[in-house]
Amino acid sequence: MRVRSDPGLSVRAKFFRGLADPARLALLLALRAGEKTVGTLSEETGLSQSNVSNHLACLKDCGLVLNRQEWRHVHYRIADEKILSLMDFADAVVFDNAQRIADCVNYCAVEDRQKGGA
Repeated sequence: MRVRSDPGLSVRAKFFRGLADPARLALLLALRAGEKTVGTLSEETGLSQSNVSNHLACLKDCGLVLNRQEWRHVHYRIADEKILSLMDFADAVVFDNAQRIADCVNYCAVEDRQKGGA
C-alpha cells in the first residue's frame, strides 16, 4: 500500500484526526448516554455554547452526529451504533494499554503540545 496514493488511507486518517480533537471527543462521549441539546452539552463538557455548536456542526458534516429540531431546541445524537461500538472498543484498548499510552513520547496530548512537547 502506497501512503500517498491511497485515498482510503487519507479518509481514515482524517476520520481519526477528527476524533483526536479533545472537544469533539468529549462531545461524542457525552452523547453516548443519548440525545442532548447544546446547552446540556455545554454544561457537561465545560465548553462554551458557541464552541459546542461549532464542533457539533463539524461532527454533523462528517456524519458522526444527527440532529432534530424541537421547537427552539436542537437535539443531537450519535448517528450510528457503529460509532458507539468504536468508542467502546477504543475504551477497552485504552484501558488495557493506559500506562503505555500515557508514557508514549511520540504522540502528545494537546495540553502537552501547548507546553512545548512533541
